[in-house]
Amino acid sequence: MLTDDHRAWGYASSTGLGFTHREIVEAHFRACAPEYRLALEEAGLRPGSRVLDAGCGSGTFLPWLAELVGPTGRLAALDLAEENVGRVRELAQRESLGAPVEVTQGDVLRLPYDDDSFDAVWCANTTQYLGDDELERALAEFVRVVRPGGRVVVKDLDASLITARPAPPFLFTDFFRRAAESPGYARQLLRARDLHRWLSRAGLDAVRQRTLLIEHYAPFDAAVQRFYGLACARVAEQALALGCGEGWRGFADPDAPANPLHDPCGYVSEGNVVAVGTVPG
Repeated sequence: MLTDDHRAWGYASSTGLGFTHREIVEAHFRACAPEYRLALEEAGLRPGSRVLDAGCGSGTFLPWLAELVGPTGRLAALDLAEENVGRVRELAQRESLGAPVEVTQGDVLRLPYDDDSFDAVWCANTTQYLGDDELERALAEFVRVVRPGGRVVVKDLDASLITARPAPPFLFTDFFRRAAESPGYARQLLRARDLHRWLSRAGLDAVRQRTLLIEHYAPFDAAVQRFYGLACARVAEQALALGCGEGWRGFADPDAPANPLHDPCGYVSEGNVVAVGTVPG
C-alpha cells in the first residue's frame, strides 16, 4: 500500500500515506462539500441500511451517511490510522448523528467483519492508495461483507481532470504523465476512470459509473483558496524537481500575489468518479 513517493506528496498521517493528514483532507472536504454530497447520492443508500464506511478518515462523510440510513440504520466506520479512529469515536460521542456507529481500526485488505454483514460499502478517496493487486483484494473484501443484492460504491479522485487557470493548459497533464511513468501514487490517481472495470472483474453486477467535474471560479472562497493553494504548492515542488517547466514556479508559494489562484479570473477543476455495483445472488 505504501509507495516510495509518498514523502514527496506530504501531508501524511501516521500511515505514512501522502495527503491523508486531517489538515489537508478536511480542507478538501470543505472546499468541495456540495460536489461530495452529489457523489454520495450516487450510492442510492436507503433508510434502515447497514453501511460500512471503508477508509472513513476523520469521519467527514458520517453525518451524511447517518442522515441517509436514519435511526433504523446502522453504520460501521473503519480506518487504518489510529488517530482517525480516535477522532471518529469522539465525533460519535459528541454529536447525535442519528444512527448508531461502530468504529474500528483496520485495513480494507482484511476487513474484520463477517460475510454478508452489510447492505452497502461506501469507500471514498481510499482506493487511490492501493496498488493494483491491493485494489483487487479490497474489492473482494467489499463483496464478501456485503449481502447478495447489496451495493459496493467506490468514489475517488480523477486526477486527469485537474487543471488551473491562468496557467498553461497542459501543465497538470504533463506533470501527471511524467510522474506516472513509474509505479506510485501519481499513477494510481489516474486509475479512477477505470473503476467500473475493476468492479466488474470483482464479480459485481449492474455496474455503473459517473464522473463529476468539480469547478471553482474566482473569486474563490477561503476554503477553496486554502486547499488548492496548499495542494498545488506540493505538486509544484515535485513538478519543478522533475523539470516539468517554469510554469509551475507561480504555484510554489500559496500566498504570493502572483500565484495563479489569486488571479481575478482564476479557475481550478478536478474530478470525482463514483462506481457502483451490486453483489450477485
